[in-house]
Amino acid sequence: MVRFPEAEERMFKNVFVCRKCKSKIRSTTMKVINGEVKCRKCGYKVLRPIKKK
Repeated sequence: MVRFPEAEERMFKNVFVCRKCKSKIRSTTMKVINGEVKCRKCGYKVLRPIKKK
């Protein structure tokens, strides 16, 4: 499968995963670092970047 920058940006840019319930959330990096973003499902504030395969 060929990787091209437009698709990589759509799939991985500003996408984070909740460490508790594993749901995906799209937000800016600075909001996640400052703790302004929380999970919609469980309310947990600790998020990680999505893994790129």
